[in-house]
Order: sequence, then C-alpha cells, then structure tokens
Amino acid sequence: MSINRFKDTFQRMYRNSMYRIWLWVLGFFTVLVTYVKYKSLKGKDQFAAIKADLRKELEATDLQDELLQAALLQVRKKNEYFKKNASEADVEKEAKAIAAKNFEQILQDRAKIAAEMQGVSEVTMASVFGSLIDNKVFFAASLVLSFPMYIVMVLFMNPISKYATDRIVMMVFVLFGVTWLVFTILYISPMDPALNILGQTATQEQVDQFNRVYGLDQSYLTQLMNAFKNLITLNLGNSYQGNENIVLALSNKFPITLQVTFWSMVVSLGIALPAGIISAIKQYSSFDYIAMFFALLGLSIPNFWLGLMLILYFAINLKVLPATFQVDNPLTLIMPAIVLGTGMSASVARMTRSSMLEVKNSDYVLTARAKGLPEKKVVLKHILGNALIPIITTIGAQFGGMLGGSSVTEKVFNINGIGSYIVEKQYIPDIPVVLAGVVYISFVVSIMNLLIDILYAVIDPRIKSRMKNY
Repeated sequence: MSINRFKDTFQRMYRNSMYRIWLWVLGFFTVLVTYVKYKSLKGKDQFAAIKADLRKELEATDLQDELLQAALLQVRKKNEYFKKNASEADVEKEAKAIAAKNFEQILQDRAKIAAEMQGVSEVTMASVFGSLIDNKVFFAASLVLSFPMYIVMVLFMNPISKYATDRIVMMVFVLFGVTWLVFTILYISPMDPALNILGQTATQEQVDQFNRVYGLDQSYLTQLMNAFKNLITLNLGNSYQGNENIVLALSNKFPITLQVTFWSMVVSLGIALPAGIISAIKQYSSFDYIAMFFALLGLSIPNFWLGLMLILYFAINLKVLPATFQVDNPLTLIMPAIVLGTGMSASVARMTRSSMLEVKNSDYVLTARAKGLPEKKVVLKHILGNALIPIITTIGAQFGGMLGGSSVTEKVFNINGIGSYIVEKQYIPDIPVVLAGVVYISFVVSIMNLLIDILYAVIDPRIKSRMKNY
C-alpha cells in the first residue's frame, strides 16, 4: 500500500467536518504535529503571496460593488418571494455577507489558476501531512502513535468498506438511542417489577430489598448510565425472574430462531420467486390471477390460525408430524416454516411481479429479444436482474424481522425462541431482558440493512459507481 494513497485519503477525510473529528481523535499526535507545522507555514508560502497580490488587484476594481449589488437584488427577491418583511439594515447585512463570501471564492479560484501557471501549490493540512509522511522516520513514528487513524484510513480507501464503516458508526448511535428510549418508557411505566415478581402479598421490606438488589432504588440517570455501561461492555446482566444470564439466554435461543428463519425463507423463496416471475411474464393470464389471489390470501390468513390448522390435520389427525418443536427433531421445523414462509411468500411474490413489470417493456429488454437471445436468458438476466433491488429489500427486511423472533408462531408450536422469550419478559416487566431484546432486534435489523445496501452495489453497477464518490 503506497504512501500516496494515505495522502489522498487524508485529504478527502479532512475536507469533511465529521471525518476531521475522527482524524483528530484517532490520530491526535500526528494531526497535532501536522497542524502546528501547517500554522507555521500558512501565510508565508508563495501561494499566500500570490493570493495577497490578487486581493489588492481585485479590491482596486469594481468587483466588490458588483457583487454587493447582485447580493442585494438576490436577498430582496428572496424576501419578496417568501413574503418576509425585513428591515433595510438586515437586508444590507445579509447581502454584505453573501458578497464577501462570493468575493473570497472568486479570489481563491483565481489564485489557484495563477499558482498552477507558476507551478506553486497551496499549503494545506493535506499537503503538510503528505510532506511529513514522506519522511520514513516520521511515518514510522506516526504509525505507532496513531495506529487507529491509519486503520480508519485504510477502511476509507475502499468505497464499500467506507460506506460500511459509516453505517456501523451510525448503528452505534441508534443502539444507544433505542436503549435510552426503551429504558425511559419502562422507567415511567406504572408497572412495578418487584410486585409482579414477588407477588401482591410481598411486604414493603421485601420490595425494598428487591429494588436495592437490582438497583431500582437509584435515580433515573444512575440507572440509565448503568444501562449504557452494560451495552458498552456487552454485559447485559441477569434477569429479574430466574436470575439467568441474559447474554447466555439469548445466545442459546438464537440458533433456534435462526433455524426457523432460514427454513421459512427457503419455503418463502421457493414459492414466491417462481410465482412472481411467471405472473409478470404471463400478465393477466389465469396463472397470474390465481397466483395473486393466493398471495392476497397468504397475507390475510393469521399465522396462529394456519398453525393450529396444520397441527390439527398433520399432527392430530394424520399423526405424521410432531405438534410441538423439538430441538433434535428436524421434522418439527416443517410446520413452523410453512406457516411463516407462506406469509412471507405473499409479499415477495407481489413485489417480484410488480418490479419485473416495471422493466419488462424497457428498451434494453426489447433489444435483447431483437438480438435473438433465448427467452430464459432475457427473463432471468435482463428482466429479473434489473428488478432485483426492491425484491432484495423486501426479502432482507423480512429476514431481519424474523431473526428478531416470531412470537405468535413460536407460541403456537412451543418454540423456545427469542421472540417468545422477549414477549414473556415484557409483561413483568423484566427491564434488563426487554432492553437486551430491543437492542438485539435493533442490531439485527441494522446489520441486515447494511448487508442489503452492500448487496445493492454488487448487483447494480450504477450504485457501485455512486459509492465511489460517496
């Protein structure tokens, strides 16, 4: 990896105020040395001299007056359009600020042109950083002292990794925001966890002891800070009921939820994609009407009703499938997967159909057919390939939502998954478990959205091209 790439990345990052903060925080000593040298050179270089001469020349012309008159006209028209009554003093003040800004921009542009003609470059933080790291000793020292900064710069060299890093940082803020919101709602809730767990016959002494053990007697801010601390350390504590380790409980239930989600998605895609593709290609045919009717039916049937019907028929009457979930029996996944998969397949099939219909009659599809390409290749590559973005969005959103648990279906089939676990604890309320559950769901949904966005760039070259300028 060349040093020139670090120079270019530093320049791009330093132009953005948010990334500039990252550079200062993660590479304080390196950026501080760069800043000190930049300040010592700024104003003493040839570019500054060229700029000063140009400033005198422009100030001797009527440029400033012309810019002021144009700014006055602009401000007055803006106030007239928005029907804003502003005093003449306010108008002049705003116009002078606009004119000064425009003057400095013109001066900067002309100074750059003059400097390029003379082979002179402006002294900037990026140019100073570049000159410093050309020194191997300084580069080695800064690499040791500011290693995190260079890690971030490496991530920012690739558009996709840069995009993913930004989204992960945003996800951290989302998790803290969700934690604060849910904790506040639970804190002001009229339900009393101590009485719900100990029973209404509990004495005041027992209630006080419970609150003292779990820190519920502390102030709102203290409890909130403890919740943030648990989030940072990934130590989500123990539940009020049963005193079980929450992280261990969620990790034990996650494989079960993942199995149900995976096989439900297999059922969903196995039904939805063929139905949606055929319905789009054979629009208004008998198959199209029948497929969309069943799709609407799949959206309308409640999961608990379908689950009970499957148990009644296949488990009780025919006795071919187990009625409840068993960890070591794969047959117990069939009915939950059908219940959840059919519900999801309806949405995916409708989205597949509508997305393919949008591109079905596009010029590039007609051109592909005119070139004599096989119909199968036209449908799969040119029509379906260009209609995948909304389909993937729908599939990803459903997959992420199901990883958060499907409490109704889990209850029907007695599946000890994450969804039913969180819902059960919500009625106590078991605050640590509810907080951990919401954070888990937020994390899963955020990760799925990130993967979907990255997948966009893999599928659509136009999005990948835009990411390079991100």
